[in-house]
Amino acid sequence: MTARAPRIVAAVLVLAAALQLAAYWPGIMYWDAVRQYGQAVSGAFDDWHPPAMEWVWRQMIALRPGPAPMLLLQAGLYWLGFALLVARAQRRWLIVLVALLPFALATLGSVLKDSLMAGALLAAAGLAAWAGREGRWGLRIAAIALLLFAATLRFNALLAALPLLVAVLPAHWRRTPARWAVCTLVGGLALAVAMPLANHAIGAKPSGVALSLVIFDLGGITEHGSVDAFPPLPVASPVAVNHRCYDPVRWDSYAWWVAEPCPIGFALIRDTFAAHHQSPYVFWLEAIAAHPIAYAEHRLRHANQNMRFVIGHEFERPVQPQSAPNDWGYRIAQNPLQRALDWLAVQTCRTPLGWPICWIALALGMVFASRGVPGMAMPLALSAALYGGGYLVLSVASDLRYHLWTMLAAGLAVAFLVDAGVPRRRLVLAALPAIGVALIGTAARLLW
Repeated sequence: MTARAPRIVAAVLVLAAALQLAAYWPGIMYWDAVRQYGQAVSGAFDDWHPPAMEWVWRQMIALRPGPAPMLLLQAGLYWLGFALLVARAQRRWLIVLVALLPFALATLGSVLKDSLMAGALLAAAGLAAWAGREGRWGLRIAAIALLLFAATLRFNALLAALPLLVAVLPAHWRRTPARWAVCTLVGGLALAVAMPLANHAIGAKPSGVALSLVIFDLGGITEHGSVDAFPPLPVASPVAVNHRCYDPVRWDSYAWWVAEPCPIGFALIRDTFAAHHQSPYVFWLEAIAAHPIAYAEHRLRHANQNMRFVIGHEFERPVQPQSAPNDWGYRIAQNPLQRALDWLAVQTCRTPLGWPICWIALALGMVFASRGVPGMAMPLALSAALYGGGYLVLSVASDLRYHLWTMLAAGLAVAFLVDAGVPRRRLVLAALPAIGVALIGTAARLLW
């Protein structure tokens, strides 16, 4: 690489960051963000969406109202992470290509917990890459703080953050299997308690958000098992009613915000559990144990949609082009650059680049390929595989934004393995699972 190449790469990253911010300024606020901003303004928090993000947003309102400060925060973390990672690589252009994925740039234009979490994880990975070589505790502490922050943004963020947290610890702490196990256990506990502790410190009221997973799974068991898996409800023919409501794509028909809410709804099930003094989660686990085949069919059908595997059509837009209606009138001024990025994101997501199943398969292959390879390839591959695979059992919807981190981490794992000089044959073998699912998915779309 020539002496000018690092400066050219840096200039490309700076230009890309500036153009991305200009395209989506001051930031798209879709339904989640509208609700979050309302709580940030009022200071009355509940835990349906991450209170930590809303609290941070509230602190920034004094600087500038609206989505712009949060857009700057998530974009700043994103580009900082890539800058740090690029600076530790020899083949820098591979990492730049991951940063420039059209879906990632378009999603970054929306104020979302997924974008903020991805930014925090990227910055932490970049700090870990530097701390691993320099042994600087300041960098390690900053990386750990970012990982704990990421864990406050999604209940399943632990799966993404844990491999990075273990990687940022000093090598001698995890030199033996026993030490590695202790680091993993303690790190996992720290990440697991990050969200509940943050919610308590902020004073967020419990909303019962976890009940959405319970309801969706009970609906799926009822649908595929042809048996009433719900608690006793004042609903005639619950199996038939559920059949009209159940959608393997998402749980929303049981919520209150849809045009025609299901008679078997969130509030009714919540109140029924409360009236009978039943734990929803114990009831849920007992229903899964009693009907494992129906549960598995429900979960596999949903995962197929969520991960865009064997489907005949794209059932929803992968990115949002404009803010949802809101009381403050915040919208982006659509411009040629935004329209171009939006078009690129939509078109590339119709290819395997937008199919999470391909990225998860790629991440699993890279876990195999990164055995014995020092550096960030293994932690990133594990992070992508665990987080993406976790949606097999933890998902209630099929928004593509949920897989932003999986795509970025899997792509970075490939870039770092190539940078480490891993033999081409080993990389090709590791990529075969991704190639296989891409071919199957392509055939399904052509023949459906």
